[in-house]
Amino acid sequence: MSNNQHHNLTLKDEQLFELCRQNDAKAQEVLYRTHANAMFRLCHRYMKDEHLSEEAMIQGFYKVLTKVDTFEWRGPASFVGWIKRIMVNECLMLLRKQKHQASGTEDEMLLVANQDFAENGLLAEQVHQMVSMLPAGYRTVFNLYVIEGYSHKEIAQKLGVQESTSKSQLSKARNLLRKWVTKLDML
Repeated sequence: MSNNQHHNLTLKDEQLFELCRQNDAKAQEVLYRTHANAMFRLCHRYMKDEHLSEEAMIQGFYKVLTKVDTFEWRGPASFVGWIKRIMVNECLMLLRKQKHQASGTEDEMLLVANQDFAENGLLAEQVHQMVSMLPAGYRTVFNLYVIEGYSHKEIAQKLGVQESTSKSQLSKARNLLRKWVTKLDML
């Protein structure tokens, strides 16, 4: 592969992955540019603050690039899934450092959105705003359960809480979101 080819944004995913494993700076930059916006949005679902979202994303990419040699290539979807898990873990660590009770997330909001909100004609942006208004604990659990697809058992392990706490936070988040949607319907 010529020097110019591997700096091209149209690299195949596996080629990009292999070049990142070889610590190729241009490939690392392409990986970052390719996924930065989506990973920032993912982090922002957990961290209301844009600066904290960016901090979590940057720390996440640092881990991705320094641990890429530990990942076994099984296709682009598994690689992106691995990157997302790292980002979520960075958000959770940052939330713990911030001494927020990280037990509720936007995942729940999106689940509710798929069910109830679609019937009410709410836009994704409105749903995202409502989820961002949830208390940190509710928002975290909601995101982990609804968006990321973690089980309550996995959430409990990640957050260091009881499984019943995860279920309760999710239920409270859903109820609060439904209450807000009902208020919107009355306007």
